[in-house]
Amino acid sequence: MAMDYAREILQGSPRAVARLMSWLEDEDERAYPVMEEIYRHTGKAYIIGITGSPGAGKSTLTDKLTRTIRRKGLSVGIVAVDPSSPFTGGAVLGDRVRMSELSIDPGVYIRSMATRGFLGGISKATADVVKVLDAFGKDVIIIETVGVGQDEVDIIGLADTTCLILVPGLGDGIQSMKAGVMEIADIFVVNKADRAGADQVVAEVCARVDQDSHIKVKDWTPPVLKTIAVEDQGLEELWQAIDGHRAMLEKTGKLHEKRRERICNETLRMIHNELFRIVREQLQVSGQLDNLVTDILDHKRDPYSIMREITGKWISLPQHQKETS
Repeated sequence: MAMDYAREILQGSPRAVARLMSWLEDEDERAYPVMEEIYRHTGKAYIIGITGSPGAGKSTLTDKLTRTIRRKGLSVGIVAVDPSSPFTGGAVLGDRVRMSELSIDPGVYIRSMATRGFLGGISKATADVVKVLDAFGKDVIIIETVGVGQDEVDIIGLADTTCLILVPGLGDGIQSMKAGVMEIADIFVVNKADRAGADQVVAEVCARVDQDSHIKVKDWTPPVLKTIAVEDQGLEELWQAIDGHRAMLEKTGKLHEKRRERICNETLRMIHNELFRIVREQLQVSGQLDNLVTDILDHKRDPYSIMREITGKWISLPQHQKETS
């Protein structure tokens, strides 16, 4: 079955892609043999992250940027991460509705995903869904995060180019002087630039960028662009900036470095998740977890020594680590 689904995906079947993505979101074991088959066909797509505050117009900007990219003859995959319903776990206000015209373009594939309580502005399965779209043959993949705060910066671990969307009137003037999400941007975009206060936001962000450039030398100085996405203004300049950032990454070898680091982190994350699943399942099935929790509550045991005991049983530590533990 894995070979069949993999073959269908590589041959361009949207239905097979949708089924695999659903399995990944549900953590269904059937997904992983298929991922193993298609993985060698990944690594060709360029990944763009679109992030920013709620109400910044990310969906409209993603829609218009996709149209700009399509005019260049490139295919596009969109992963739109929405907040979760607290009742069903499904996506609230799915971006498919807001990008209905794009959904009929055979060169565009849109997947709305719910965060399902996963912090950082993306979903737990986002990285794997991006790989599916990559193997599916999309030239460019856009990840649109939920509205993020100062510390929700997971998109930088997935995107080759990260665009931070700011707008006048949402406190972005103050936000631009803070650390956190401001530091992940490769390109700053002041959207809804026809609003009062847009020039002030641009000036404050430029000042921040200039300040950073004096602190540390970089190969890339993030540009600060103005767009009015709803009127399709500034999108061509945004795409040129993204293309320029890609050219810099390729020329300096930083694209290879970023992707190497991404693979390292993803591999460690996958190992961590699988080990945690196995250990948790064994402890729960055997009833040992309940007994350990009771001992901790009664102060007969402590969680630190229990952690060392359990990991010691499951993992063979190098001899020098055992001697020092």
